[in-house]
Amino acid sequence: MSIFDIFAKLEQEQKNKPAAQPIDWLVVGLGNPGKKYENNRHNTGFRVMDALCSKHSVRCDRSKFHALTGEAVLGGHRCLLMKPQTFMNASGDAVAEAADFYKIPPEHVLVIFDDISLPVGALRIRPKGSAGGQNGVKSIITMMGSEQFPRIKVGVGAKPHPDYDLADWVLSNVTEEEMPAMNDAVERAVLAVSELIANGVPAATQKYNGKQKQPDTHK
Repeated sequence: MSIFDIFAKLEQEQKNKPAAQPIDWLVVGLGNPGKKYENNRHNTGFRVMDALCSKHSVRCDRSKFHALTGEAVLGGHRCLLMKPQTFMNASGDAVAEAADFYKIPPEHVLVIFDDISLPVGALRIRPKGSAGGQNGVKSIITMMGSEQFPRIKVGVGAKPHPDYDLADWVLSNVTEEEMPAMNDAVERAVLAVSELIANGVPAATQKYNGKQKQPDTHK
């Protein structure tokens, strides 16, 4: 076979390859970049994203859209995974840029973050809503101009007393005693991501809201 025949064959094979499925979901975990923040309550979204990547054997380490990004097929959809590197209060810069680039509507932007109104280990899945005092979510709402994006909230517990500074609390580390409940919540949040994308918010809510561990239906 001549070199021209080889090139012709390769060109034909390239033409015959099926077109790549377009990215039609963003899955975003919120947190702050840097090692000193990695065990903070406020970095729970990053913790879920790391577990999600581990479960699906993908990496989220490509720098794009002011975020560390990766790709995975979840619930039958091609998803861009994101860990914004803008620090929590400017998370919307990264999310809005990626959503605009891929023409992703808010309804297909799934955001995972910590919630101090929930006990450690609890999940609350919602189709939309206000920021509820979470500055990363507030930034996303501002930059996208919409509250209509689904979210998975992971409980990190309330301040130990009313006078405790909120910033100090969310930037504190999850304790050793809290870690089993947190690890369980992270595991269930990972499962909830695929369930939500595949079957919608009501199905994910029915299976994973609250604290009870559920069986893995998305191997």
